[in-house]
Amino acid sequence: MHTVDFNSDMGEGFGPWTLGDGVDNALMGLISSANIATGFHAGDPGTMRRTVEQARLRGVAIGAHPGFRDLVGFGRRHIHTSPQELVDDVLYQLGALREMARVQGVALQHVKPHGALYMHLARNEEAARLLVQNLQRLEPELLLYCMPGSVIWRIAVELGQPVIREFYADRDYDLSGSIVFTRTVRAHDPVQVAARVLHACREGVVRTVEGEDLVIEFDSICLHSDTPGALALGQAIRGVLEGADIRVLAPR
Repeated sequence: MHTVDFNSDMGEGFGPWTLGDGVDNALMGLISSANIATGFHAGDPGTMRRTVEQARLRGVAIGAHPGFRDLVGFGRRHIHTSPQELVDDVLYQLGALREMARVQGVALQHVKPHGALYMHLARNEEAARLLVQNLQRLEPELLLYCMPGSVIWRIAVELGQPVIREFYADRDYDLSGSIVFTRTVRAHDPVQVAARVLHACREGVVRTVEGEDLVIEFDSICLHSDTPGALALGQAIRGVLEGADIRVLAPR
């Protein structure tokens, strides 16, 4: 692997509340693609505008990061709703960020669902198919960030929506290829995480919670900005990639 995308979730504050202490600004200098919160799990119009501006100034590609309508739970709680209502909510959020970006002369590179919504679309055939069908009508070239082998990945490939397969630097995997989802995110050792990322880039495998290696194919490394010690993790990952002559570059 000679190049890889490096993405992180940005703009996940709300009003006067910010996530971390300057973490977004610092991480923005390490990544190539930013997933910007669109108001339902975090974010608000002003935060979206400022985050788009930061990304534009640093040459970082941007994407919409829509979530369930769950500000209290940070989008990590599953919301029981119909596929149509879910897709309506996603398109509403996508449209909000597109306009915030358009006024600054920036085009959206991608869309990446957040948290529990990401996991729901990875499993639910009806909701995933309806969303991809709508993306095909709206913007068939918009990149869809998703988990390789998931339901939404399969449907996107089937219908022709371009996909970016993700590897999660700060999440554990099981032998099914799924990330081990948790509401409480633990801290990680930056050296260990960076070594794990480099091993995945070079060898195409990741060690699972069962203690066995899992073959994984990916186009982008994801680091969550709300993970404890995210900045140190980002610096360590970027450092080992550069040391291995792996260029960090947005897909477009």
